[in-house]
Amino acid sequence: MRNDLTIYDKVADRWWSDDIRWVRTLKNLVPGRLKWFDRQIDWQGKAVLDLGCAGGFMAEALAARGADVTGIDPAADAIDAARTHARATGLRIGYDVGVGEALPYGDSSFDAVVCVDVLEHVADLNKVLSEVARTLRPGGLFLFDTINRNPLARLATITIAEDILRLLPRGTHDPAMFIKPRELRTAIQGAGLVPGTVTGLGPRGINRRFDLTFGPLPLTAILYMGIARKPLAEALS
Repeated sequence: MRNDLTIYDKVADRWWSDDIRWVRTLKNLVPGRLKWFDRQIDWQGKAVLDLGCAGGFMAEALAARGADVTGIDPAADAIDAARTHARATGLRIGYDVGVGEALPYGDSSFDAVVCVDVLEHVADLNKVLSEVARTLRPGGLFLFDTINRNPLARLATITIAEDILRLLPRGTHDPAMFIKPRELRTAIQGAGLVPGTVTGLGPRGINRRFDLTFGPLPLTAILYMGIARKPLAEALS
């Protein structure tokens, strides 16, 4: 089975335990992403949607930066784990069960939408991007990452990461759903957003547990991050 999204619910009760290697990999990706995202926005006081939040790693990191965070994910058990952990740590984060194609929020609800490790999994990319644009306030930012579609990306993410190193469970990704940067740029423009800078994301070192750590890279052939902005002109229409 490819694009297996049941994996998040299966480990929900151990999401924050640090005893599952592939879950630690997802956790270790968060600071690497934020090394670049933090340069694009001041999170303090911003209303932020973490689209595809799973058990809450990114949502909690954003809340710690002073954002007013809402998280949404179709994995109900993972959302329960996120709620439980946020309560235990005293973080005020709103969590909802839902999908990106039909966000249960009003127009212009958020200053930023963060969407990581998600776009290569969704059923309807154009609909998700349309919903992102709808729920963003004029001038708001869309911050994302995804996987490029080419033989090198397939080798790195499927053959090496899933099949050999087991950094992710086998079947997590369907390489046919990976997205070339130019395709994503076109889709973002089609949703009415203005594409911005793109950079790579990848391994930068190893920690004490011999897990990979991550950060921005110039190479976009495998993982890449980017931003887009909702035009301010929306405010005048």
